[in-house]
Amino acid sequence: MKARRSAPRYVNKLSNRIRRELDSNPREQQMSSASAKVLGFLLDTDGPIYQRDIEEEFGIRPPSATALLKKLEDEGFIVRKSMEGDGRYKEIVVTDKGLVMKDVVCGRITSLEEKVCKGISEEDLETFLNVIEKMIENMT
Repeated sequence: MKARRSAPRYVNKLSNRIRRELDSNPREQQMSSASAKVLGFLLDTDGPIYQRDIEEEFGIRPPSATALLKKLEDEGFIVRKSMEGDGRYKEIVVTDKGLVMKDVVCGRITSLEEKVCKGISEEDLETFLNVIEKMIENMT
């Protein structure tokens, strides 16, 4: 039996394999793949980052972002600092403990990206990224 090719099914299939790959690394078992991805984003981004940036980057809802950030904070990888003038906005800052994880987390993400993109030309990758961005836009 062969099912009809479907973009959503293939995206889901790839997402599941990426999640399993991230979860299979014993050096990172101290944090979930979701936590590792968020910490990797925080470590790889310049400038102040807020919860809404996490929500937008990962396409998650505020309660999910709150839970992820709370877990990272409870584990000592980040702190949330209230902004002067508006305590509702909290900047997310990576702690020294989080910085220690930079080589492990960013290295793992880089390795995963190399594995996923192996044998794909820059042109094809650019086309794929354009298409997937359009799909994400269509779903917003």
